[in-house]
Amino acid sequence: MVAALLALGAGGCSLSSHLDTFSADPSSLTEATGSIGATGPTEGDLAFARIAAADVLARGGKDASQVWENPATGARGSVTPLANAYSADGRTCRDFLASYVRGSREAWMQGAACKSARGAWEIRNMSAWRRS
Repeated sequence: MVAALLALGAGGCSLSSHLDTFSADPSSLTEATGSIGATGPTEGDLAFARIAAADVLARGGKDASQVWENPATGARGSVTPLANAYSADGRTCRDFLASYVRGSREAWMQGAACKSARGAWEIRNMSAWRRS
């Protein structure tokens, strides 16, 4: 993850595809006791979570997780791939679950990522986790 953050800070194009494909409404994230509203994830928090998701998916390990932290806000969490890879629109995809912790607040996000033609994982979506 450190290498990914250094590449991001250096303006590398390789990570920009991960960051540009994110679509989530931070205000939609909820915790067990209700909305986390104004204290929800910042765009910076979400960028760290997206990088962690791409990193853990690139490793391809079973039962792996990747932690993330935004030192600017103190927000942190982890990303864990779910189930096995599947095919969607001719691309290899995988779902993941991400946690978000800031202070005493906690929320969960679910997302999906697919491999690009270049082989990099692109985050297709990430939104508040809906328990079924």
